[in-house]
Amino acid sequence: MSIGPVQVLVLGFAGGDFHGQIREELARLRESDTVRLIDVLFVRKDSAGNIERLQHSDLTPEEASELGAIAGALIGLGAGGAEGAEEGAALGAELAEEDHVLPEGVWYVDDVLPNDTAAAVALIEHRWAIGLRDAIREAGGFHLADAWVHPLDLVAIGVIAGEEAEQIAR
Repeated sequence: MSIGPVQVLVLGFAGGDFHGQIREELARLRESDTVRLIDVLFVRKDSAGNIERLQHSDLTPEEASELGAIAGALIGLGAGGAEGAEEGAALGAELAEEDHVLPEGVWYVDDVLPNDTAAAVALIEHRWAIGLRDAIREAGGFHLADAWVHPLDLVAIGVIAGEEAEQIAR
């Protein structure tokens, strides 16, 4: 299985009253093989503090097991070398078969979520990037750094630039 870059995305929603627009867009992206939901956990807390949970994955049980083995092997490698990688692969595959990739209790969203809000924790695989990543490797390229640029990052750059311009003007 070829795996694209994986992003962890945590989103909050006031009220948590969904009407299907997010699901529709994710379905469109999935159909075009742009992204794939490795796992997503939705948590909604109503005004009385009652919790509703929904979890979904686009992976088949076999794909989840294989991805769990890969993730477990990498974690095990870091924790205990080659022996740790073997143990981690077995444990990762087993956990992914029994549960979702995001096992219940790993994300303590319930504790931090205010009443009358919702949150989503998603592992999103960027399938569109697989060919680009492979082409970079074939060209001898390697990863140095990456980051997501958010609109507020650009606003912050503008604030800093404005402050610097004021200091120069003095």
